[in-house]
Amino acid sequence: MSATLYGISNCDTVRKARRWLSEHDVDYQFHDLRKDGLDAKTLQHWNNKAGWETLLNKRATTWRKLPEAVRDKINQQSALELMREQPTLIKRPVLDADKQIHVGFNADHYTSLFG
Repeated sequence: MSATLYGISNCDTVRKARRWLSEHDVDYQFHDLRKDGLDAKTLQHWNNKAGWETLLNKRATTWRKLPEAVRDKINQQSALELMREQPTLIKRPVLDADKQIHVGFNADHYTSLFG
């Protein structure tokens, strides 16, 4: 199974996911959203599979720093634009494994995926 883990290298949850994948000998690529960016096609694919509400991290510091007027009027289009401009608004990590998208990290879920 081919897998790409998207996240930010200094995120604790991303570190846990990377550690889990390494400890379980899962072959994966790491894509740092902050350093490597995110193209619109990939973000749209995630939106189609998981939905923008799942992808948008409303617990992020970046979210809390947005003007209240922006947060109050959030919709799919504005959320996708914001996530594209500021990838720290994306809930992390995002795992793309065999065209399936998994948002966040849960060891039991990863075990069910990779055995």
